[in-house]
Amino acid sequence: MRWYSRTAIVAAAVLLVVAVVALPSSRAQDKEPDVIFVPTPQEVVDKMLEVAKVSDKDVVYDLGCGDGRIVCTAARKYKAKAFGFDVDPKRISESEANKKKLDKDIQKLVTIEKKDVFKLDLSDANVVTLYLLPSLNVKLIPQLKKLKDGSRIVSHDFDMKGVTPDRGFPITVKSENRNHTVYMWTTPLKIEKE
Repeated sequence: MRWYSRTAIVAAAVLLVVAVVALPSSRAQDKEPDVIFVPTPQEVVDKMLEVAKVSDKDVVYDLGCGDGRIVCTAARKYKAKAFGFDVDPKRISESEANKKKLDKDIQKLVTIEKKDVFKLDLSDANVVTLYLLPSLNVKLIPQLKKLKDGSRIVSHDFDMKGVTPDRGFPITVKSENRNHTVYMWTTPLKIEKE
């Protein structure tokens, strides 16, 4: 056997080992969603961004972005830099499709990523939006505590047990089908004593 044949066989074996070792880590990224997708009505999206006083100086993170309506609205209406994160490939596709409906200059403000929200570094955000179950909001507290002072966290329908919302919250937002609740917290979080 010639030397280049042996080299090719060794190279192929090395590539095979690398591929097999890499497989488990790629499977870890295919996390199942923790909640079913229920879109936030546009009236509620508008109110969430309004109460957070979003501006063009803000960086908005939508954790569990669904179809991307919150990040697209933040970018279109307020010119905010907006990031949507979700683990569901279908939701990522829908978010990207909605992003493409925006003007080209506004599209540059929107980033959609397939990431596990419980492993995200939130330090660049100063507005975080949520439509997750209460237990999942609580699970995010350690990450949310690390946000810069003055950052705003806004949740559709669900509270965050153990953390006192800002004065005047929750508020009710009426939509076509029902009333919705909006909660807001400003960092540093007001952790309740047990």
